Parts: sequence; C-alpha cells; structure tokens
Amino acid sequence: MSAPVRDLTPPPSAEIEADVADALAEDLGGGDVTADLLPDSADIAYLLCKEDAVVCGRPWFDACHRALDPNVQIDWRVAEGDRVAKGTVLVTLRGRSRALVSAERASLNFLQTLSGTATTTAAHVAAVEGTGTRILDTRKTLPGLRLAQKYAVRVGGGVNHRIGLYDAVMLKENHVRAAGSLTAAIRGARAKHPQLPLIVEVESLEQLREALTEGCDRILIDDFDAPTRREAVRIARAAPFDGRIPLEVSGGVDLAGLRAIAQDGVDCISIGGLTKHVRAIDLSLKLGPPPG
Repeated sequence: MSAPVRDLTPPPSAEIEADVADALAEDLGGGDVTADLLPDSADIAYLLCKEDAVVCGRPWFDACHRALDPNVQIDWRVAEGDRVAKGTVLVTLRGRSRALVSAERASLNFLQTLSGTATTTAAHVAAVEGTGTRILDTRKTLPGLRLAQKYAVRVGGGVNHRIGLYDAVMLKENHVRAAGSLTAAIRGARAKHPQLPLIVEVESLEQLREALTEGCDRILIDDFDAPTRREAVRIARAAPFDGRIPLEVSGGVDLAGLRAIAQDGVDCISIGGLTKHVRAIDLSLKLGPPPG
C-alpha cells in the first residue's frame, strides 16, 4: 500500500502574518533593547538543527524575519516536510544584524514547535504504515495556533479532524442525553445542519448498530477494549452496512499500541497528543557563516 499523500498547503498568508504580528509584539514590546547594542550592519546567520526532525514552519520563520527586515535574504537548504538529521544546517540568512537577532526567538518558536508537531505526527503515521489506517488530530491545540498546528499535522502525514466547532457536527454523550436518544440526536443534527459532516460517538455495540442504521459520516468508538473494538469492525463491515461508514478510534491511544489498533481494521485513529503534548525540536540560530 502506498504512503499517504501529504498536504503541504499552508494556511492563508493573512493568518500567518497575524500569528507573526502577535508573536513579535509580545517579544519586542517597545523595542529590542539588547539588539540596540549591536551595530546595525549587514551580517550573515545560519540555523542548525540539533536533532533528527521533520522540518515544518518555514512560512512563519520567513515572515518573522521579513517583518523586521524586508530585504533579508533567506536561503533554505531543505524543503518543508523534509526529514533531516542532527547537525543539518537548515537555512542561511543575510540581512541587518539587529533584525536577525530580534526576529530570532519568534521565528524559532514557530519553527521548533511546528517541526515538533510534524515530527511526532510522522512517527505515528509510520507506526501504522501499510494498514490503511489514517492518523487524525483533534482540537487539543495550543491557543492561537490551531491552523498552524493543523498544518503541521498534515506536513507530518496526518489528516485533520474538524478544524473547530463550526465545520462538522460531532455528537457525544451529552448531546445524546439532551436529545433523548442517539437516533433523535442524529436526526436533529441532520435536520439543522444537513450540509455539514456528521460524526457520532458511540459507547456500546448497541449504539454502534443504531448509528450505522441511522447513518452518518463517521463513527467514533471511544475507549472500546480490543475484543469490543474488533467486534465493532466486524459489525460495520458486514451486511447490511458493508463498511460504508468509517470507524474512528480515540482515547487511551499511545504510540506503542498504535499498530495493534490499526491492525484491528479501524479506518482512523485520532490522537490529541499530536498537538497537545508538544516537544519542540532543538534549533540554534548562530551569527556568522555556516561551517564548511
């Protein structure tokens, strides 16, 4: 089975510029008092990656530096989404020394955070390679960086779940309780938002059959143990349902147990840790020409 095609389309430039404006404003305040000590002359810098990683966040990095020096020359040695080894020089920059050091922290914050998300996602995608199971993210993102982190998941080979509370209907336990039954909740959602995807979370095999019978776009089997999960797959793929509605697993998922879940035949596994438990990639920006 071929590897999934990654979507490397970044968010709209206006979104990236807004992210960068916020980051620079909180870092620079009324001005970089330390950079003022430097001569404002032409200089060169390079960015070193200090661990193996999947590179992600170039548009934000570039925007940070160009916001402070529109004439900065940025020469990337790697492409967005590339896997790089520890010790790789990622990019060289030529511009005003004060602007280079003033943009350093904000630009690295974006690049190391998004590369961390992409690298973690790539590890999860690799764990299920060949099974046909897709790795999905969740809404458990860093505040203000929803679109950026969702993009990083795609760069790492994952697939986005709903972006927010507006682009898909997702029925959970509380919605079912309020509606009186799962069937009533599904019918109410279809009547009110017929144009939106409908995802239904079920808590038992009985609810699974109810959701399959009533119809939706995806069924989330949350916290099922392994035997129940395998039975859910069997039911969903057997007549009269014939696998038409994908099954998603969520809850209690870690990297070590990921492949076993995928091998049970589920279509998707959603993992909050892709964007919630972020470990930034170790990067270092150094003034001067790159080694070698």
